[in-house]
Amino acid sequence: MNPGIFKTKVNRAGETRFVEPDLVQGTLLRGFELLTTLVNPMARAIFVMFLVSEVHPFADGNGRIARVMMNAELYATGQERIIIPNVFRTEYLQSLKALTHNQRGDGLISVMEYAQRFVAGIDFSDYGKALSQLQACNAFSAPADAMGGGGKLILPAWG
Repeated sequence: MNPGIFKTKVNRAGETRFVEPDLVQGTLLRGFELLTTLVNPMARAIFVMFLVSEVHPFADGNGRIARVMMNAELYATGQERIIIPNVFRTEYLQSLKALTHNQRGDGLISVMEYAQRFVAGIDFSDYGKALSQLQACNAFSAPADAMGGGGKLILPAWG
């Protein structure tokens, strides 16, 4: 919906109410100023992902844009990118909520580090091998809290 255009109505997810439309641009500008003070690539990546996620500047696609921005920060410094597989979505969303509502960032950091280790262990140079590894790690399984879903994201076996 309206790609690249800032939202015109307040958006929410559950009990979370995101930044008011008239405050989006200023909030993002201030956030990007703060981003320049961070040196550590992972800290920068998590910060920019959380900033976009928390501001929710668009009517749709905010999570995807937040993760693209995160991966752009990682890629710029030669770091392994991060994918949030379907089975790991609940952990990811709960860690975002913990930071939003309780100012607890340790869970988000742990979730992102785990997801980065997961990606590092997948051999994406061969489609068949990558698909096999992703299936073995439960990447395509439903999140544990989904109806009939279950399982956890398993780190790939090395070697």
